Amino acid sequence: MTVVVYVIIAFYLFLVLNSMGAVMLDNRQPVKTIAWLLVILLIPIIGLLFYYFFGQNIRREFVLSKKSLDMLMQKVISHYVRQEKYDVPSYFHGLMLLMKRISFAYPFRGYNVKLYTDGNDFLLQLIKDISQARHHVHVEFFIIGNDEVGRLFADTLIDAVRRGVTVRLLYDDVGCWPVSRSYFRRLQSAGVQVQPFQPVHFRRLSHRVNYRNHRKIVVVDGMIGYVGGMNIALRYLRGENGGKWFDLHSRFEGSAVYGLQQLFLLDWYYAATEMINAQEYYPVLQPQETQGVQMQIVMSAPFEQWSNMHLAFNHIIQSANKYVYIQTPYFMPTETILESLQIAALRGVKVQLMVPLKPGGFWMTWANESFYGDVLKAGVEIFAYHPGMLHAKALVADDSFCSIGSANMDFRSLNDTFEDSAFFYDEEIAMRVKKIFEQARKDCMPITLSMWNSRNRRRRLLESFVRIFSPLF
Repeated sequence: MTVVVYVIIAFYLFLVLNSMGAVMLDNRQPVKTIAWLLVILLIPIIGLLFYYFFGQNIRREFVLSKKSLDMLMQKVISHYVRQEKYDVPSYFHGLMLLMKRISFAYPFRGYNVKLYTDGNDFLLQLIKDISQARHHVHVEFFIIGNDEVGRLFADTLIDAVRRGVTVRLLYDDVGCWPVSRSYFRRLQSAGVQVQPFQPVHFRRLSHRVNYRNHRKIVVVDGMIGYVGGMNIALRYLRGENGGKWFDLHSRFEGSAVYGLQQLFLLDWYYAATEMINAQEYYPVLQPQETQGVQMQIVMSAPFEQWSNMHLAFNHIIQSANKYVYIQTPYFMPTETILESLQIAALRGVKVQLMVPLKPGGFWMTWANESFYGDVLKAGVEIFAYHPGMLHAKALVADDSFCSIGSANMDFRSLNDTFEDSAFFYDEEIAMRVKKIFEQARKDCMPITLSMWNSRNRRRRLLESFVRIFSPLF
């Protein structure tokens, strides 16, 4: 071999060792550290590129100054809104206090709560609310499709601007990669304030691609809020490949919208460096508008000191006395979530998990299924939704608590992406979510331990191999 070849090999080995050292110095969860070390070692060149784009820990870049965070997440709400007595079940009171302390999730009241499992109903109501907006519309989605639904949505926003309404649109740059930039330029030229979240420019070899904004938020006039799992695209109405699309989104009014508003404005500050904290975005409500169910808007982001959603899900599962029902399209839990599910089932709590039969590519199916045995052996029941894609991210426990949001039960949602969830501390809402779960269960195939054990050796090997890399998906 020539000297040039030796130099290239030496340089490559230097990059490998340097990257491996960086992975270990990050002090992540051991399972994630091992996964990245294997990627770098076992996949020449491509593994290094994959680590550069998806694996580097750049959380420090997300850290906002304490002054800005205080202004947006604490002082604004406490200045404009008087906190009320907390009325939650005693065994979830600790959860409420935990989220208030680490996520700045102040408890508020929400009324006229509506739940949508059908994308058509969701879109029609959303367009109606935006069409009646008087002051502002704040929109934040992971995916906005440049299809019939996306163009209809754009027309609705443009029409609102023409009526004198301020419209701000925040979209995730990676989630909207397939969308032509002309789609957003049209909105901007019409007066919509448009900002991409964490834009990725490969010409600069950006490594920001890993930390994405997965939230789906709409705030209308500071009085109506939407949060859940639905994005703006045709497949959320019609499904894909002839299959149904099952999702869950919530709409509510009242003081709980304040929590959603402060979350959007925090994201807007990060993306647009524009601080908005005027009282007009937190309108004074009539006494009857401050009543309703007890709620919290919980956020989770990579820059946090604590993994908010991760701690919340652990607390909920560990606090349940009767049952925990979970819907998630991707089930790749952390070790602590896995142990919480096992312990809950072993101590007699009825734990049911609903996942799609085919969550996406074959690797996602294998990754999901690789964890089934761990929970089935403990007594967790698994139901695979087979008419199409189950995209809902919901949890309901003990007829008294439920959450509806954007976070999947996987490593990425719990650690690396910006997520949100509405926590409802209310029997009536919890029973509605429970009913939705039980109705969807009729379209599911139970996965039993005997079925899982009957997999052939090839399938087991593939699942075990993909599982090694599941913390990176």
